[in-house]
Parts: sequence; C-alpha cells; structure tokens
Amino acid sequence: MGEKNKIKVMIVDDHPLVRHGINTVFKAYEDILPVAEAENGKEAIEMYEKHLPDIVLMDIMMPMIDGVEATELLVKKWPDIKIIALTSFNDSDLIKKALKAGAISYIIKNVSGAKLVKTIKDVHNGKFVLSSQATKILLSELREPTDENIKLTEREKEILTLIVEGLSNKDISKRLFLSISTVQFHISNILSKLGVSKRTEAVYLALKQKLVKLPG
Repeated sequence: MGEKNKIKVMIVDDHPLVRHGINTVFKAYEDILPVAEAENGKEAIEMYEKHLPDIVLMDIMMPMIDGVEATELLVKKWPDIKIIALTSFNDSDLIKKALKAGAISYIIKNVSGAKLVKTIKDVHNGKFVLSSQATKILLSELREPTDENIKLTEREKEILTLIVEGLSNKDISKRLFLSISTVQFHISNILSKLGVSKRTEAVYLALKQKLVKLPG
C-alpha cells in the first residue's frame, strides 16, 4: 500500500513509553502511518505544521502547553483538523474541555489497540466518535434553543448536513460549487444561530434537535 493511501497520524504524549506503545500497535496495520511525535502542545503545533497529518492523537495532561490549549490553537489555525483526545482520565471536566476545544473524539488510554485503530479510521472517514459519557457531557453543556430560535436557511441546512457527514470546508466547497470564503461565512452563521462555537458542538446539537438526519 502506497503512503498516499495510508492514514497519517501524529502522536502527542509526554511519556515516551506511551508513544512507543502506540507505534507498536500501528505496526500491525498497513493503512496506518505514524509520521510525527511530540511530547507537549508546543511541539505538537510545530510538528503539525511541518507534517500535516490526517489525525492527531492528543494527550490532555502535558507540560508547557497542555492538550486542551494545543487543540484550541490548532483548531483555530486549521479548522478542518481532526484531533482525538487521548487521556488516562475519564474525567467529566477534562472531557468537556477537550470537546469544547475542538477534539472530534475522546478515548481513554486503556482502550485496546484494535479500538484505537477503529476510532482513527472512523474519524478519518468523517465520523464524530465519542463514548456515551462524552456525548452526554457535551450535550448537557449545550444551550437548548427552541425550534423557533433556530431559523436556518436552506443553504445553511445543506451545509450543516455536510458538516455532520464529516466533510471539511474544502470538501463542502467542492460539493456545492461554492468558494471557501462563502462556506466559511455560512458556517459562521450556522454556529451563531445554534449558539455554539465549535463544529463538534454544532454536530451534536443538530442531531439532538433533529435539524439533520444521521449520515448513512
């Protein structure tokens, strides 16, 4: 399998043993390619810009710049980035912070290698993969607008549906024959109308309010 067809992954964790263990898991999968490692959030930002991986495995508790702040900074600069929060702590506050920072998935480090790889593949394919606890926490934090408050245009509904399907701004632009700036304008309006600040929050609120149907 050529490198072009492999999922490029960057591992961010301050423990070398953890990074080594994840790399060992990846060796059993031909379609997963680890391209970079970082031991803190500062390095993660530098390494991401250099390698532009498809997926970032982001530890939450790290020195210098922690995983939450690094996620927020990365998402701000690269809105289509796909970050999986990886931590030893099944803590409600950490889950909440990671998701609000823009992580697409949240998994615990004691997960099996097969489950980790499945999560990576699912996220790469545009799915928002969260544990039932993470989903519950995220939804509990979202403002509950009434149907009367949610007045999306047909174009906004169309774009929101594509966001739920996991399409990036670039993919939405190609699908709808719109410029990137136009797509970004509509997404900004969608987030504002839903009362959220992140795409992840928009996806789950949209599904909870049944503004769009589940993909597939």
